[in-house]
Amino acid sequence: MNKKWKCGVCGFIHDGDGPPQRCPKCAAAAARFALLDDDAADAVERSRHGNAVLCLLVDLGRRIERACKDGLADDLDPGCADVYRKCLEHTYQIMKLSMTEMQSHVGEGKWG
Repeated sequence: MNKKWKCGVCGFIHDGDGPPQRCPKCAAAAARFALLDDDAADAVERSRHGNAVLCLLVDLGRRIERACKDGLADDLDPGCADVYRKCLEHTYQIMKLSMTEMQSHVGEGKWG
């Protein structure tokens, strides 16, 4: 696992053998970066994985949303339209849950 360095100004996490010369986000100098210990670095990796899964759920939800809207526009029959509406309702719930969890991760510094 690469070493992880955290900017003391903005919280940006850099992966590498040493800190960057300047923070890509806030331009803080390398001296403002602290090396994360193994437990903290592992937590960053786990957070990145969990957040990637949540982003995937939102992306899949957007695809389902487009498919359902396409089906509703086609207006084939009432049974199909009912399925599309129900899928949209559940998809919106999944996307809102996923986005809310991501928002809480950002607030807790679990983004990485």
